Amino acid sequence: MTVADSHRAVEAVWRIESARVIAALARMVNDIGLAEELAQDALVAALEEWPRNGVPDNPGAWLTLTAKHRAIDQFRRRDTYQRKLQQIGRDMELRQEWAEAELDDALDDHIGDDLLRLIFTACHPELPVEGRLALTLRLLGGLSTAEIARAFLAPEPTVGQRIFRAKRTLADKQIPIELPPPAELPARLASVLEVIYLIFNEGYAASAGEDWIRPALCQEAMRLGRVLAGLMPSEPEVHGLLALMEIQASRIPARTAADGTPILLPDQDRSRWDRLLVRRGLDGLRRAEELGTLGPYGLQAAIAACHARALTPQATDWPRIAALYRLLAHLTPSPVVELNRAVAVGMAHGPERGLEIADALLEERTLRDYAHLPAVRGDLLARLGRTAEAAAEFHRAAGLTRNTRERELFRRRAAGLDQGSPPAGSS
Repeated sequence: MTVADSHRAVEAVWRIESARVIAALARMVNDIGLAEELAQDALVAALEEWPRNGVPDNPGAWLTLTAKHRAIDQFRRRDTYQRKLQQIGRDMELRQEWAEAELDDALDDHIGDDLLRLIFTACHPELPVEGRLALTLRLLGGLSTAEIARAFLAPEPTVGQRIFRAKRTLADKQIPIELPPPAELPARLASVLEVIYLIFNEGYAASAGEDWIRPALCQEAMRLGRVLAGLMPSEPEVHGLLALMEIQASRIPARTAADGTPILLPDQDRSRWDRLLVRRGLDGLRRAEELGTLGPYGLQAAIAACHARALTPQATDWPRIAALYRLLAHLTPSPVVELNRAVAVGMAHGPERGLEIADALLEERTLRDYAHLPAVRGDLLARLGRTAEAAAEFHRAAGLTRNTRERELFRRRAAGLDQGSPPAGSS
C-alpha cells in the first residue's frame, strides 16, 4: 500500500469511526474539547504509522487505544493526574482499561451509550442552534471545519468560532457528558431531532449559494438519523424523522437537470426516484406508527409518503395531504406549516381555498422576507388566471431568495406567465 493509499484509508476510517472514538474518550475524561484533541492526536499517529506498518485489522479500535494511551500520558505529566482519576471515579479500573492493548476494547458494551451521550451533549439546548449544528457535524459527522463552512456557505473562521464557543460553553457551564434524566428526555430529544432535521433541510433545499441541493449534507443527516434510530429504537419520532429524510432524499436524482437547473415535483421523472430509499422510508414510517401516535416528523413523513406512493402527479392523494397538514398545524402551529397547508388545500379543493389561507399569512412578520410566501401565492394566482399578479409575486420571490438556482427558477416562472406558459408546482 502506498503512502497515498494509507492516507486515504485514514481519512475514510476517520469519517466512519471518529464519533465512536471521541464518544469513548469523552466518557472517560468528561471533556469534549479534550476528547477531540486526543482523537486528533491519534489521527496524526495513524498518518505516521499506517504507511509504515499497514492499516490495522480494527482501525477504529487502534485509534481509540492510541488516544487512550495519549490521555494517560498527559495526565501522568500533570499535577492533576490523581484528581482526574478520582473525578472519573474509576481509578484502578481505568488504569487497567487504558493500559490494556486488546483491540476489541473500543467495541465494548457501552459504545452505544457513549454515542448517545455525545449526541445529546453536542445538541444541548444551552448552545445556540448554529453552535449545535457545527459541533454535531464536527463530532458526529467527522467533517472538518472547512467542510462545514463550505456546506453552510459561511466563512471558515466563523464556523471555527462557533465550534470553539460551543465547546467552551459546555466546559464553562460544566455541562456533564451524560444522558438527560427521564423527565428531560422528550425536550432534549426534540433538540437533537431539530439539529438533524436542519442539517437535512439545508442539504435538500439550500438557503443560499449556487447549488439548489447539497446531497452530502442530506447523506450526513440520514447517517446521523440511522445512528440515532439504532440507539433509540423505541422512539417513534426518531423513526419518523429518518423516514421523512429517506423519502424526501429519494427524489434528489430527479430534482435537478444535468446542468443543475431545478425540476419541480410535477415535472420530475419519477422513475429516477430512488426506490430503495422510498422502501426504507415507508418501512420506517410503519415502524413509527407501530410505536405510537405520530408526532410532527412522523406526520411530515406521512405527507411525503403520499407523494412517494403516487406513480404520477395526478395520482397524488391531495385531500389526505391537506388533512395531514391540518393535523400538523394543530400539533405544531407555525406560519410555514400553514403555508404548506395552503398549497395542499389549493391542490385538493381548488386554488381559491388555498389562496385564502396564503393571504391570511401576509401580515406574519416571520414570513416578511420568506421567498416561498410570494412563490406560493404566485402559483395559486396563476392557476386562477390572474397572471399579471402571479408574475409580480414570482418577481418578488426572486428578490427575496439567497439561492441562485431558486432565483433563476422564480424568474423563469414569471417570464413563463408573461408568455402564457402553464403554472408549475412544488419541488
